[in-house]
Formats: sequence, C-alpha cells, structure tokens
Amino acid sequence: MGALVSQVWTARSSRAPRLHFAPDPAKVLVRSPGVTGSEAGEESNEALDEFIAARCPTLCREFSPPWWLFNGHLQTAYAVMGDFSKIDRVEYDRTLLRTLDGGTIGLDATPPINECELPEDTPIVIVLHGLTGGSHESYVRAILAPACTPVEQGGLGYRGIVVNFRGCAGVPLTSPQLYSAGHTDDIRVAVMHIANRYPRARLLGIGFSLGANVLTRYLAEEGTHSRLAAGCAVACPWDCVRNAAGLEDQWLHRTVYAKAMAQNLQRLLARHAEAIAKFPEHPLATILPEVLNNRSMSLTQFDDKVTCIAGGSSPPFPFPSAWDYYAWASSHEILVKIRVPFLALNADDDPIVQVLPIEAGGNPYVAFAVTEKGGHLGWFEKVQSTGEIRRWVRHPILEWLKATGEDLVVKDRQIKSLHIVDGFLKEVGRDDIGCKEVEGGGHVVGVEGEEGLLAGL
Repeated sequence: MGALVSQVWTARSSRAPRLHFAPDPAKVLVRSPGVTGSEAGEESNEALDEFIAARCPTLCREFSPPWWLFNGHLQTAYAVMGDFSKIDRVEYDRTLLRTLDGGTIGLDATPPINECELPEDTPIVIVLHGLTGGSHESYVRAILAPACTPVEQGGLGYRGIVVNFRGCAGVPLTSPQLYSAGHTDDIRVAVMHIANRYPRARLLGIGFSLGANVLTRYLAEEGTHSRLAAGCAVACPWDCVRNAAGLEDQWLHRTVYAKAMAQNLQRLLARHAEAIAKFPEHPLATILPEVLNNRSMSLTQFDDKVTCIAGGSSPPFPFPSAWDYYAWASSHEILVKIRVPFLALNADDDPIVQVLPIEAGGNPYVAFAVTEKGGHLGWFEKVQSTGEIRRWVRHPILEWLKATGEDLVVKDRQIKSLHIVDGFLKEVGRDDIGCKEVEGGGHVVGVEGEEGLLAGL
C-alpha cells in the first residue's frame, strides 16, 4: 500500500533516514539558495522533494549512534538521564498571556532584549514542548541555541519563542483547564499574539512529542489560513489510540514509560494543588486527591481521570474515557489537511511512538523522515572532532529552518485580521478565543528546569 502513495528515497547507507513523499510532491516557490546581488530576487518553483534535497543534505546522510546507545531504549534513557546543563545555554524573556477562560500560558523569547535587539523581520521559531516540559528542556535548547546564535557566530540569527503550556515550566495555573495533545486554542492565541507583536516576521513552527501533535493539529485545522509558514514535527505520537495501546500492552513499556509519564503529570499537578483547590466545583478538584495518592498510575489511567475532563475547553471536553480522548486528539488522519511545507521526523525504534503514518494521506506538502535509530527525542551521536555526545537531529532541523525561513517564498496566504475587543486580542469573526498580556514573567535561564520532573519526555 505504501508503495502506491509514497515516493521513498533510498540512500546509499542503510543508516540514512528513509524519506517519504507523496507521488506528486507540492511545488513550492523558492529563491535560489545563496544567490546575492542583482539575482537575489529570482524565484522558481521546486517540488518539495527537490527543495529538501538541495537544502537539507543531512537527511541524505548516515546517522550512527554511539555503540553504547545502540537502541531506542538506551537513546530515550539518555535523553532523560543525561546531563545537558553545560551545553546549549539559552536565556529568555518571559511574557504571560491570559486567555478568555482565565488560563495562563507563558511565552519565553530568546535572545533576551538585553543581549541584542533583532530586526522586526527576523524569522521566529515558535516551539511547542513535550508532555511536561518547557523552554528548559535540552531538546528545545539543542535547536534554539544554534538557531538564535548570531550569524557572524555561526548561527541562524533567528528569534525563538517557546510556548509553555498551562502550569508547565513555572507558568501559574489560573484556571481548572489544563492542556492536552489535541487542544489547539492556546497555540492559536499564542501565534496570534506573536504575529501581532512582530507583523513583519516569518513564523516557523516546531513541536516535540505532545507539542508536535498539537502543532500538527493546529496546522491541519488552519489549512490555508495558517500564520505559520512551515512546520516541523519531531517524535509526534500521531495515532494516540494505537500508540497508547502499545504502551499498555507491553510489560516493559507499561511499567517504565507509561508510569514515568504519569508520575511526571502527577508531580506537575501536585505543584498546582492549591491553585486547583480554588475551583472546588470543578471535577478536577474533586478527583485530585485520588490522582495524587495513586502510586502506580499509568499514563492511560491518568488521562482517564484527568486529561479527558480537563485537557481542553467544552465542547468537546469532557470525554467519556481516555480512549475517546485519544481518538479525538490523534493527528494522523488530519495530517492530510496541512497546506504549508511540513517535515515530520520519527525514529523506528522509538519505544513511545510505535505507529507512524508515513503515507500522510498522500499529502503533497508533507515530507516524512524516519531514522532506524534514535529513540524518543534522542538521536544522540558522538561528535568526532570533540568527542561530545550531541543530538544529530539538530542538523536537519536547522537546515529545514534556514530553508523555510530564508529560501521559501510565501505569497497569497489567507490570514484573518486581528483586533482588540475589551482588552483581548482576537481574530475578526471569532469571539470565543483571545488573549492579553498580564503582569509576571521576567528573566528565565533555560538550563534551570523543573526539578523533580523527569526531563526529555
């Protein structure tokens, strides 16, 4: 079946990523890479596979993990247990946004204004983190550190903004609504705010794990109205039903991964117990003691008790069960609706994400790259020149960001206008969502993470 709807590149090395495209990849308008002077304005149409071949060479090269990180379990374990505090240091300026329902999300922008002031048209990388992560996560910093380093120092010179979900990374919980893999309105209002603040900047989205699922759903829902010019989904869970079943049905996965993720979520909720108690009539407050006292909870059990009732606005929340929530939140079936260049990156040996929709519904805008090794948010390799262990995946992601941030020509997008209503920024014609800046925030040091939570998930 896949051979009928996918065009697959076979590289010389079996360790190079497998690249999947639709039979007739979308044509994208591009500037010739590296062209300067009088020819800088030249534009041409390229098929998406040609665009990637010319600008993302790492996707055609071998990825070889160190001998001692030879499978997905070890790669994932190193992502969680490794010490990344001395590399990829990133500092941020935090802005807090209040949503119409009373919730709060945190936007962490880098480089901080006291370090340098970038031109208003500087491309912006908008990042969505994983399950209980934030701007401190090593996988986030591995991309933003080089992406936001000045060009003269070898970086891309971009601006980075991490959208920290409600209650994550020190963001206060100010409503009983949490976040989830399927709820997109928080990223929607965050992008509205960023677009309003930087109207001349190109916006590029990248999501990791749960955040990749949110990004995929957002881009699919927006279609031709997307304010993001391109997207990149890293270790996306895609079919939440089948991947959750994979975690539940295997002893190791259920005992290690499903419980570790549930424990992270329980610890995150415990930090906000006092805030949740301010909403005694909400089901979340009622169920909280039982959830916090369960020492053997799995991810599905947590989602059944918490996420399916508090993971987003009503409707569609609440859901009858975690499995109903998973069916709704999955992104594999709506992947076909994305209408901007989109790169998906997954590893075959990811113990958390075991089912991949490489056919992407035949969507010509999607390039799907699958590595043989890499685990979940790992992809660690040994840098031969220094002996350091770093993430290989930063190379293709940075190449993709540079290509879509500088070479891609974006025209004729159907972007809806924004306006202020009662102090809230809203889209014209949609009154149910909006945001405004509130007091708080400040300076954030990216290597100072959420103590007590397992990193890398």
